[in-house]
Amino acid sequence: MLCSCPCNLASSKSTPSCSSSMGTQILTSPMHDFENECKEIHDSWGQLNHLVRALAVRNQLERQQIRETYKAMYGEDLINLLQRNDDAKVTDAKICTALSMWMLDPHERDSIVVREALQQGDTNFKALVEIFVGRKSSHIVLIKQAYQSRFRRQLDQDIVNIEPPHPYQKILVALATSHKSHHVDVSQHIAKCDARRLFETGEGGPGAIEEAVVLEILSKRSIPQMKLTLSSYKHIYGHDYTKSSKMKNSLEFEAALKIVVNCMCSPPNYYAKTLYASIKGTTADKGGLTRVMVRRDEVDMDEIQRVFEAKYGMELKDAICESIPSGDYRDFLVALLAKANSAISSRF
Repeated sequence: MLCSCPCNLASSKSTPSCSSSMGTQILTSPMHDFENECKEIHDSWGQLNHLVRALAVRNQLERQQIRETYKAMYGEDLINLLQRNDDAKVTDAKICTALSMWMLDPHERDSIVVREALQQGDTNFKALVEIFVGRKSSHIVLIKQAYQSRFRRQLDQDIVNIEPPHPYQKILVALATSHKSHHVDVSQHIAKCDARRLFETGEGGPGAIEEAVVLEILSKRSIPQMKLTLSSYKHIYGHDYTKSSKMKNSLEFEAALKIVVNCMCSPPNYYAKTLYASIKGTTADKGGLTRVMVRRDEVDMDEIQRVFEAKYGMELKDAICESIPSGDYRDFLVALLAKANSAISSRF
């Protein structure tokens, strides 16, 4: 795990409820220079709730500057402090893990997410799909470099060596291959041709969809090109590709393909479902809530919140407050939502 134990961190006895104005207070507080901010963090190190207030509101660049400034002032890395494993009592490992992930650079964070996904007893294929589908090829390169530097392993080879073999593995190998091609432009002509080929070897042919054809196209096309292909398919044939997809002798491949396509073509819908399952505890993906909240906060959390409310009839914040025990971890999640909502308001 990313964080196994906090170092002498004691959770605050007084935890603001979800109905408090904590998020507003964070977002409207005056900006300190980073030296003052780091001094406050250092002087109140035993208070997790202060770390939440100090760090949850910051954007990626600010978090990086705080991390660098703190190390220059005190000679220690904030992330190492959060991850340190000593004899201190574990008060809330979840908030330490969440704050550690929040402070990491995106490619460092993703390399750790990938490693943890591969090391689980049952490989967390959804976490791997989110990265290979949701990241640009240039970012995938950085993830692989960070993975090799941190773990002394080759990411592509670790995916090939997953045991036991699984349909998700075949798709991930294809996606990893596609990222190596460094496609730049998308082509409407190629999209229509690929859509036609998918149709002719699938519902328009004599049998079910041919797995080999799907994998070949996935391995040769960029994610933007695949999105255009799937959009062309719907435009030409009047429905989504996965609506009528039936795989030859492989229900597992069919199910995996549908998840990948949903993540690729409708990220807010995919992540809303993932968050709901994580919040309600109906999934084996125990790290899904932290992973999605941290990784998507500065990407499309506003859209995810809208889709979540439309699908489940309640705001994401209310769902979190209803199901997650009160404490610093819940306050951190609520603060991230407040930050995302504040960013929306500032656009208008």
